[in-house]
Amino acid sequence: MAVVRGCNLPEDRVYDVENHIWFQELDDGNLRIGMTAVAAALAGQLVAVTPKKVGRSVKPGKSCATVESGKWVGPAKLAVGGDIVAINEVLVAKPNIANTDPYVEGWLVILAPEGWEEVKLTLTPGPEVAAPYEAKMAADGFEGCS
Repeated sequence: MAVVRGCNLPEDRVYDVENHIWFQELDDGNLRIGMTAVAAALAGQLVAVTPKKVGRSVKPGKSCATVESGKWVGPAKLAVGGDIVAINEVLVAKPNIANTDPYVEGWLVILAPEGWEEVKLTLTPGPEVAAPYEAKMAADGFEGCS
């Protein structure tokens, strides 16, 4: 696992560093998607997560969920489009799970992606994510996860 400024970044994921989103390929071809530990630390303690409903389509560059903390409300933007096939009801009920466990319990949605193989080439593989995240944190003035 890569650790950048105290933020865990598992190597078994693919990352959209700019939008702080991770993608995990599932055996059925779908993608489990969530926010990185960096996103959770930047947002602060989450108070609400509102994913799009199952069956809804998401276009590339658009949001699969709205995330809210005491100091921030914003979209979870996806690099890839597709149809939402599942949402994390546990996260909806207890949003701060994304702060404590963003990679296992705190995932956002499962997506049946469209054009994933092409989009994947534009993202950062887990084993290569440390340097791009270090650069992003430095550029953004983010000291790291506590």
